[in-house]
Amino acid sequence: MPFIVIGILFYFLLIQPERRKRAEMASMLDSLKKNDRVVTIGGIVGVVVNVEKGSDEVVIRVDENNNTRLNVLRSAVSRVLSDEKAAGS
Repeated sequence: MPFIVIGILFYFLLIQPERRKRAEMASMLDSLKKNDRVVTIGGIVGVVVNVEKGSDEVVIRVDENNNTRLNVLRSAVSRVLSDEKAAGS
């Protein structure tokens, strides 16, 4: 009986939140669109220039003066910056 209780606690404390976090990340990556401000896993901040639904790559612009663009994997995007954070920067 104690092993069953430990298994249930393990599921609800570790597995379920991780599954929810993965689903949120997948929906965020699927909803990327042009002109979104993003931060990559490496800390590079840029604006999405080109993103295609079936593609694993996203093109981001990191410097507006030189129009420097980077091709990064969609999975390398860690988060999308909201408008409030972008306006404050």
